[in-house]
Amino acid sequence: MQSQKTSIKQKLTLMQLSDSFFPSGSYTLSHGLESLIQSNQIQQSEDFMTFLRLLLYNKIGTCDLVALIHGHQGSAANDLAKVRQADTQLFAQTAIAISRQTQRQSGRALLMVAQSTWQSQQLETLAGDRLQGCFNCLHPIVFGVVGSVAGLNSTDTALAFLHGFVTGLLGAAIRLGILGHLEAQQISLDLAADIETVLLKASAIELDRMYSCTPTIDLAQMRHAQLNTRLFAS
Repeated sequence: MQSQKTSIKQKLTLMQLSDSFFPSGSYTLSHGLESLIQSNQIQQSEDFMTFLRLLLYNKIGTCDLVALIHGHQGSAANDLAKVRQADTQLFAQTAIAISRQTQRQSGRALLMVAQSTWQSQQLETLAGDRLQGCFNCLHPIVFGVVGSVAGLNSTDTALAFLHGFVTGLLGAAIRLGILGHLEAQQISLDLAADIETVLLKASAIELDRMYSCTPTIDLAQMRHAQLNTRLFAS
């Protein structure tokens, strides 16, 4: 009975972290989608699916998620040096200034919420490191640590992160008018196999081998600040 209670608690934690209701600030990000829509490079659902899969396979799954998994491993081993290493490596890999800024902002928001939700010395230490300037507090790294502190294994933490990323972009696509709610639900279901593939690939990548290659999306993110009207921060 005790193990069943533990399992239920972990499942509820998984749902809590992956729910858009969880206030990490990621709902303010479109990851270049808004810019691509305004430049007419994304006009329909098929274009959006290509955009989403490019991000999953060539950026999130080969960079952000890799760093998250290594950050989770460091936290689970109570090795904050490894957490900081993952944070530093991801910062170095994130070449676009607006991406670094939004990663830091959403990471700080997540850390603040986590500190008030889970009592953990690791979270307190990392918050102090951020104030001293020795921790960038990037969102994927903080997410990995929070998952570990909350009792989730690395697979469940990574799935929560991927689910939150996908649903956040689906929400952005709905708000930007290229998807309807029913279509978004079908896309979410269709992406299950992609998410599994991305997770398995990320789990096998060493921290110093992570990479990203999405030049068109990167350029769209850099143009985002020059848009006349904007709903999203990136």
